Amino acid sequence: MEFCLDAVTKTYTEKNGVQIQALAPLTKTVAPGEFVALIGPSGCGKSTLLYLAAGLLLPTSGRLYWRGAEKQPQTAMVFQQGGLFPWLTVAENVAFSLQDREFSQQEITERVAQKLARMQLSEFADAYPGSLSGGMRQRVGIARALVTEPDLLLMDEPFSALDAQTRRLLEDDLVQYWEELRPATLYVTHNIAEAVRLADVIWVFSPRPGRIVECLTVDIPRKERHQLSARTQLAALEETIWQEIKAGATAALTQGGRHDD
Repeated sequence: MEFCLDAVTKTYTEKNGVQIQALAPLTKTVAPGEFVALIGPSGCGKSTLLYLAAGLLLPTSGRLYWRGAEKQPQTAMVFQQGGLFPWLTVAENVAFSLQDREFSQQEITERVAQKLARMQLSEFADAYPGSLSGGMRQRVGIARALVTEPDLLLMDEPFSALDAQTRRLLEDDLVQYWEELRPATLYVTHNIAEAVRLADVIWVFSPRPGRIVECLTVDIPRKERHQLSARTQLAALEETIWQEIKAGATAALTQGGRHDD
């Protein structure tokens, strides 16, 4: 089944009545198992699109729907700062996303234990988020999303607050975990190299109102992207993305509004 955007727009109304159009009409399809990176200048509507896909916002016009769905699709989201509940333990945070599903308590306990073990979190099951490093908190956020085995995984700059070393380690881990389930994925990032390392397809957004000005395919298999032979092609792809973003950067900086993405 495919996740479809059909002429989707989003306009915010400020307290003073001024309307800010975050997204121009977007029509796109995300195929099953496709990893799509969303990249563009600040304020171009990337995160807004994720919140629309999650059902946390409603579009101003257009629609988001699943084509060919034989069951109710499941969506999960990983937030920029983890979004963990500080009063719940690691295991309880991961289990929280299963509470409204048709699982017995025993099934929830088993699923959580398996996911924590797979993501090397078992020894932290009874810890609280406040005692964890930023990287560990993001790992818990990813576990909470993947334990539901979602059809659509939404990730909003999940590694942006981490140091470079931790970021690369978690990117590599994410690819391993993702390959096991291969959910359709929308991944927001400002990091061009990260987009090229992770994605199958990259949507490059214009300044607000956000439009997709380039749709680029990364043809090199992920497991080969670290090889020397791939560097020239990947560098050329990164330069293409940068030139598109650079062309719109000045315009983005001169626009107002308080909706960063």
